[in-house]
Amino acid sequence: MLIYRFLTGVDDSAFCHKVTKALSEGWQLHGSPSYAFDAARQCMVAGQAVTKVVPDQPYDPDRKLIDY
Repeated sequence: MLIYRFLTGVDDSAFCHKVTKALSEGWQLHGSPSYAFDAARQCMVAGQAVTKVVPDQPYDPDRKLIDY
């Protein structure tokens, strides 16, 4: 089964660490990162999709994706 997450955060080193942590846990980058200006916070926000192949099992929407 392929699972999907979209990581977001202010475009800073903490966001890079979040993506790096996901990669170290077996997630793979999916597509290009995205950027948008958050007018309320007056900062750039980054996003990156990641996917991971996990053993086939029933999908449970109440289960956290990091628990697969």
